Amino acid sequence: MATDYAALKAGGFMRQKQKDTFSLRLRVVGGTVTVRQLETIAAVARKFGQDYVHLTSRQGVEIPFIKLADIEAVKAALAEGGVSPGVCGPRVRTVTACQAGKCCPSGCIDASEVATELDRRYFGRTLPHKFKFGVTGCQNNCLKAEENDVGVKGAMAVAWKKDDCIFCGVCVKACRTGALAVADGELVLDQAKCNNCGRCVTACPTGAWAGESGYLVSFGGTFGNAIQKGRELLPVIKDEATLYRVTDAAIEFFARNANPGERFAKTLDRIGWDKFKKEIENAYNNR
Repeated sequence: MATDYAALKAGGFMRQKQKDTFSLRLRVVGGTVTVRQLETIAAVARKFGQDYVHLTSRQGVEIPFIKLADIEAVKAALAEGGVSPGVCGPRVRTVTACQAGKCCPSGCIDASEVATELDRRYFGRTLPHKFKFGVTGCQNNCLKAEENDVGVKGAMAVAWKKDDCIFCGVCVKACRTGALAVADGELVLDQAKCNNCGRCVTACPTGAWAGESGYLVSFGGTFGNAIQKGRELLPVIKDEATLYRVTDAAIEFFARNANPGERFAKTLDRIGWDKFKKEIENAYNNR
């Protein structure tokens, strides 16, 4: 019986240059792997591989040197430890995320929670080409959200409460974009310069800044042979329902309009960013 290499690749088994040998990509969500999973992966790599694993640039784990004859045994051994194979090819890939919300003090959102939901909704879906999500918790942008087909970045919509302000200037010093200034007894916010980082909120000693956490979403990022920074086309999204309406609309637009082998950015360039923007604005406004 002929080996179905396409099916193996779809299930995370990538052919190596050595005959009948594969590097197995595992399913990892937001860079988080439990100790039990780590122990399982180590045991499989020791028994069926060459006693090591490879950590990919997208927070993935790969076990190289899996033999064709061992594939079913490998899948069974991994399943016992709660580990699933990943995917390759024209599908929604591993969702990356930082640790914001869990332990990082800079985080405006729980990036891991968003990554888990994105993975639940889309992981492994077959599309005209590969599709990547990345989630980062704040403007420090550890996960480089704009490199992804759809990137989600934690943000904060801010508002100044004059009656609570003592005009100490701490927020002005904390602002990295020069969006704040004190003039004539007023604190002036230049919205064009504000990047919604929320540093003014966390720095203020009197609570004169109020902040509402939310999401900035970018579209059409790529990194590799062709590099393109994703574009932010919407205001700060302030609730999860709206966030996932927008991500649904983005992936459906790609599924409907992309040519085989065409990345999201190329589809948007060809079809038109204005047409896409109208669709995601409708999703944003729940129309």
